[in-house]
Amino acid sequence: MNAPIWHLYPGADSLADALAQAIARMAVEAIAARGAFHLVLAGGRTPAAAYALLPQYGDQWQSWHLYLGDERCLAPADPERNSHYLTAQPGLGQVPIPLRHRHGIPVELGAEQAALRYASILPPHPFDLVLLGMGEDGHCASLFPGQEEAFAANAPTVLPVHQSPKPPVDRVTLSAARLRQTHALLFLVTGANKAPAIARWRQGEDLPAARVGSSGAQVWIDAEAWGTGS
Repeated sequence: MNAPIWHLYPGADSLADALAQAIARMAVEAIAARGAFHLVLAGGRTPAAAYALLPQYGDQWQSWHLYLGDERCLAPADPERNSHYLTAQPGLGQVPIPLRHRHGIPVELGAEQAALRYASILPPHPFDLVLLGMGEDGHCASLFPGQEEAFAANAPTVLPVHQSPKPPVDRVTLSAARLRQTHALLFLVTGANKAPAIARWRQGEDLPAARVGSSGAQVWIDAEAWGTGS
C-alpha cells in the first residue's frame, strides 16, 4: 500500500474552512477542464461544517453534480440519512444546484434494488472529487472490516450491505474500486476518538480506509485525531 498524504490542521474549524475553499477551487478547475464538477459527499457529522461554508466560496452551481458514497436504509425523514446533505442541510441544501443533479440513493426500494438503480445513474467517467470519513474501526463509506467482497476486483459498482456492525444493519455503498475512480480522493478525520484508528493506519494495518486510500489519497485531519490535541 502507498502511504497517503497527510494534511494536519489545529482543529476541526480550520479544517472545515480550508476544505470548503479547496472544494470550491476544485470545482472551478473541473468545470474549466471538463464542463462539470462531479462530487461524492461523505456522510456523517465530520464534513457538515465544510458543506455549510461552501456557499461563501463556490459558484457555477448549475455545473455541480452531487452523489453519495453510501446511504443508510432508513425512512426518508430520518435525520441519520445522508441524503439530507443533498437537499436539507445548511450549505449545499441552499445553493442553486439543480435537483436533477442531486443524486440520492433510493434505499426505499430495498438495498439490492437501490444498489442496482444507483449504479445505473453514476457517471461513466471518474468523479472529480470523492470525500470520505473514517469510523473508529477504520471503515469508510459503508465498507467495514471483513467485508472482502466490496474490495474484490470484480465487485459491482454499488453494493447492498446487510448485517452492518453499525446501525442500521442495512445499507448501500459504492465499492472500493468505484470510490477510487476519481481525480481526487480526500479523507476527513476529526476528533480524539479517531486517533487509535489513525495510529493503526499509520502503522500499516489493513483497515478499509487504508485499502481505499492506498493510492494517491489525501487525509485531512485535525490535531486531536492525529493524537496531538488537548
